[in-house]
Amino acid sequence: MEHTYQYAWIIPFLPLPVTMSIGFGLLLVPTATKNTRRMWAFPSVLLLSIAMAFSANLSSQQINGSFIYQYLWSWTINNDFSLEFGYLIDPLTSIMSILITTVGIMVLIYSDNYMSHDQGYLRFFAYMSFSNASMLGLVTSSNLIQIHIFWELVGMCSYLLIGFWFTRPIAASACQKAFLTNRVGDFGLLLGILGFYWITGSLEFRDLFETFNKLIHNNGVNSLFATLCASLLFVGAIVKSAQFPLHVWLPDAMEGPTPISALIHAATMVAAGIFLVARLLPLFTGIPYIMNLISLIGVITLLLGATLALAQRDIKRSLAYSTMSQLGYIMLALGLGSYRAALFHLITHAYSKALLFLGSGSIIHSMEPIVGYSPEKSQNMVLMGGLTRYVPITRTTFLLGTLSLCGIPPLACFWSKDEILNESWLYSPIFAIIACFTTGLTAFYMFRVYLLTFEGYLHVHFQNYSGTQNSSFYSISLWGKEAPKVANINLLLSTMNNNERVYFFSKNTYQADGNAINRMQNFSTRFGKKYTSRYPHESDNTMLFPLLVLVVFTLFVGSIGIPFGQGRMDFDLLSKWLTPSKNLLHPNSDYSVDWYKFLTNAISSVSIAFFGIFIASIFYGSVYSSFKNLDLINLFVKMGPKRIYLDKIVNVIYNWSYNRGYVDFFYTRALTRSIRGLAKLIHFFDRCIIDGITNSVGVYSFFMGEGIKYLGGGRISSYLFLYLSYVLIFLLIYFLSL
Repeated sequence: MEHTYQYAWIIPFLPLPVTMSIGFGLLLVPTATKNTRRMWAFPSVLLLSIAMAFSANLSSQQINGSFIYQYLWSWTINNDFSLEFGYLIDPLTSIMSILITTVGIMVLIYSDNYMSHDQGYLRFFAYMSFSNASMLGLVTSSNLIQIHIFWELVGMCSYLLIGFWFTRPIAASACQKAFLTNRVGDFGLLLGILGFYWITGSLEFRDLFETFNKLIHNNGVNSLFATLCASLLFVGAIVKSAQFPLHVWLPDAMEGPTPISALIHAATMVAAGIFLVARLLPLFTGIPYIMNLISLIGVITLLLGATLALAQRDIKRSLAYSTMSQLGYIMLALGLGSYRAALFHLITHAYSKALLFLGSGSIIHSMEPIVGYSPEKSQNMVLMGGLTRYVPITRTTFLLGTLSLCGIPPLACFWSKDEILNESWLYSPIFAIIACFTTGLTAFYMFRVYLLTFEGYLHVHFQNYSGTQNSSFYSISLWGKEAPKVANINLLLSTMNNNERVYFFSKNTYQADGNAINRMQNFSTRFGKKYTSRYPHESDNTMLFPLLVLVVFTLFVGSIGIPFGQGRMDFDLLSKWLTPSKNLLHPNSDYSVDWYKFLTNAISSVSIAFFGIFIASIFYGSVYSSFKNLDLINLFVKMGPKRIYLDKIVNVIYNWSYNRGYVDFFYTRALTRSIRGLAKLIHFFDRCIIDGITNSVGVYSFFMGEGIKYLGGGRISSYLFLYLSYVLIFLLIYFLSL
């Protein structure tokens, strides 16, 4: 058993040969490397599969053997300072390793086809492999300095991946925004690490936890300073896991290719902040203020993310805000001290969200023949609808992922989310009410995404081949499929700029580009013809295979946390997996369940979710056809002033969501413009005051020299006369002063 643990250090290094080989190949033999570019997907998947096999073996030993392994070697020794590097294998490490490798393999297989037409195919796989290696190095780190090194590498990879299409200005701006926002968290993390080294004199987790807890117990540390250092550590987690108020980089990160979005927003980069808080939870539990802060930030984030996802048109951006909200649930669980529930939801959410992101990529892939290679249009849900008949497999997998995220039993996220809701009821009824309300919002916006994309009762007005317009707006869908007529209420979004108001019930219909029908022809790329149909079509098998595998995880991974029996349950798979962590982390890893209370809360949460689905179906789906004999517009008109008041409320909510809660607007006004104004003021001071004084001295010297030079005539007798005159004047002044 220990023999396997001794070779666990190889896990982070396995993906590196692909990155190094591609890099040296492009540098030394670029032509040959580019000609064999499709072959690099195989070693990428193979090496990560070996890492997954190692991780699975270690996890099985964790479950059966129940012990923790740590190996260290000295890197530098100087007097009393010793810095050691190594790796730590415990349940948290094994869980994160399995998530990273399994999702990473699915993304790599998917990317082989998705990125086949892209000129940056080799660069893409080099970045992906390096990102996987960095994240695996992060989760196996044995001390805070090692975590910080890999933390920076993960941030660098996210910068490169988000800005993969760097020739597009919006993608370049997005990666810069992510980089600068993460600088705030990274600086806070570094200061927190230095602060705790100052307090405890150690960076190793076990020594750090034991020393700090003893100091807290004996009042041997300043509580204010310890709280400040812990807050700085938490700032790093806030940024990396897109928690309020430093979440603003996350929606813009969607400018990268969709496989990157799946990798970053499922089980890798955004999970790094969750991993850090989970790893340092024994440190935070000794400081109640920090635990309260973690839970508060979590509940704010889960509500904010859900409200911001309500009105997004971009399918990937909607999923990004959903990720933000679900990570808020996990952060709330960690703040409540529910280590098991947090890791459980991290597992279930990772597979469900990876399925949804890869499903959205399949949708975008099918939309490109219609709207052309334009992310602004191929990702716009307003331009979709009626896709079910064209992409049935993608539609089925996407629906299952949606139901899981909504918390519908028996899918994966139901078990983990309900566990968090149960814990929140025990901690704070206010937090529990907010979490339950967000469950309904989650069901609403996720089914909004599904219905807008696949069911298609929101249709686009196209020109036909002869150039004449179709007579009925609601009689034809984007693909020419006949659709049932709906009532007079317009749920389409107007194509307004960000500075204009946007309404739920707009009188303006979405007018598609007049040349859209021309884009429905054969779509060619540099590497050959990619599509042969002007209609949406199902993705290739290499893209569908990861979706089907992730569906299996979404259906059954929740079973690892289902307790069977009564009373205290330590024998369900997840609890048994987490058993070794009791000594290293905290003594509250036990899990007990009251089945009556569990079922009562489950009925409530599922009812709320179904209510959200029902509301979404009324506004965006087929349930609306049951109201076709009821003219809602006339009903609202009869309401009089109440209708106007309701309309204002709805529009306020919509504008709040569409404009991202005005957080970016606030940062633009409060930070960007303020810093630019300060920079201009400093520039003015430097140019006019500092440079002005220096230039004035030079000008004064110049004019003084010009004036004095006329006093000299070149005759020595004149100089002697002036000299004696000055001497006599000074002597006269001297004697008069006596």
